[in-house]
Amino acid sequence: MRSVQALAVAALLLLPAFDVATAGEAKQGGILRVYHRDSPGSASIHEGATYSINIPFMPVFNNLVMFKQDVAQNSVDSIVPDLAESWAWSSDNKKLTFKLRQGVKWHDGKPFTSADVKCTFDMLMGKSQQKFRQNPRKSWYDQVSEVTVNGDFEASFNLKRPQPALISLLASGYTPVYPCHVSPGEMRTHPIGTGPFKFVEFKANESIKLTKNPDYFKKGLPHLDGIEFTIITNRSTAILGFVSGKFDMTFPTEVSIPLLKEVKSQAPSAVCVVEPINVSTNIIVNSTSPPFDNIDIRRALSLALDRKAFISILYEGQADMGGVMLPAPGGLWAMPKEMLESIPGYGPDVNANREEARKLMQKAGYGPDKRLAVKISTRNIPLYRDPAVILIDQIKSIYIDGELDVVDTAQWFPKVARKDYSLGLNLTGNAVDDPDQSFYENYSCGSERNYTNYCNKEIEKLFDQQSMEKDVAKRKKLVWEIDKKLQEDVARPTILHSRAGSCWHPYVKGITIMVNSSYNGYRYEDVWMDK
Repeated sequence: MRSVQALAVAALLLLPAFDVATAGEAKQGGILRVYHRDSPGSASIHEGATYSINIPFMPVFNNLVMFKQDVAQNSVDSIVPDLAESWAWSSDNKKLTFKLRQGVKWHDGKPFTSADVKCTFDMLMGKSQQKFRQNPRKSWYDQVSEVTVNGDFEASFNLKRPQPALISLLASGYTPVYPCHVSPGEMRTHPIGTGPFKFVEFKANESIKLTKNPDYFKKGLPHLDGIEFTIITNRSTAILGFVSGKFDMTFPTEVSIPLLKEVKSQAPSAVCVVEPINVSTNIIVNSTSPPFDNIDIRRALSLALDRKAFISILYEGQADMGGVMLPAPGGLWAMPKEMLESIPGYGPDVNANREEARKLMQKAGYGPDKRLAVKISTRNIPLYRDPAVILIDQIKSIYIDGELDVVDTAQWFPKVARKDYSLGLNLTGNAVDDPDQSFYENYSCGSERNYTNYCNKEIEKLFDQQSMEKDVAKRKKLVWEIDKKLQEDVARPTILHSRAGSCWHPYVKGITIMVNSSYNGYRYEDVWMDK
């Protein structure tokens, strides 16, 4: 249980995330216009690893369950029915059964049934003939032995062992139900869902358009006639479009702190919030390929980091140091501050840390007269490029000369998933604020999103131990132990956990920015415009 003081801090954190609608009934109609930061690789959420896909395409779909869209802090307590009417665990906690809604139709008019649930998760588990081209969250379902159906409106997840967090994974914006009758290839270019908005078109590098689903099973929703996303990769240009009134809303959680000041000076009536988003800036190292197969070089790299400088330069102090799990009060599983500061490289004496790093580099054969030249790969958007430039500057002090290698969004995930890099600056978003998602997806042996090839079977045993633990206090202690070990092993050195700005004009109602995930709050079925 969290202390009363911690709860009070969390409550204060959550307050700005809400846009409380004016009294009275929501108005119907209007097109919500939003700029988009880049062009997603496809329209298929299940094959993506970025909220550049979730934000425009989550409105097309439904999940079995979802995090309540007007509650800013995702937790088990905020999970509500979606395509499922109800759910229940078996007495041994190894079977999770969903009773499904009847009368729901896919956007092409075909009926939704339990077969669609089974098809979706069979594909995610790699058990069907049809395959996803990329399957970044396959590890989420490692403990699911099979999905079974009982008639058209009941589906059960049968587990190898208890996994209480499964219900939270199913509530993520990354977990929509797909139609059985539409191929994975078609879903990349023309997604069919059951959601409040129907797909109209996706013009790469130009726009994404959605229109109201008149047959949506939630009566009276959505309020909007449609949503249009205009792809603008230049931040300053996009912000100018917002302040001039071309857009009703910025791309969520993308407005930097300096640009936020610009927005407020030019559009003082705009509603803007700054929240943690459960996205960490980190270093990925190809730990099975020279020279970073040498643990001394990896540890030197981590010791060289001046995390406070990153936070000061990039976020004007509005970011947080942490391990794998999101820091408090937004995060529910944060390592205590004193425990974090005991990890090498997290202490306040940067000069001492770098002196130790130089000794490790010299031990590995490098020094002032023999410097290590390496390409630093990163995604070609400012959130990635800017910290990569700072990283290159910082590691010069430990005899590493970095050269920036920028990669288009559509190629970034495939590149790092196939380990086609040496050193990279990455952002890792945790779709669900739960250790099962963070640990298994990013650090388990063989996971598609384990970009660094880190593999520690003893740590994986601890993954399983915490996953089965029902007692939250006991589970937290296990999670902290694992998180500390991952940092000490330099599995994927965490630089910082960012906070980010989102803005919308005051006539836009019903927006809630999630404080512990940037992936789950974009159904937009209850958003409306007072104009």
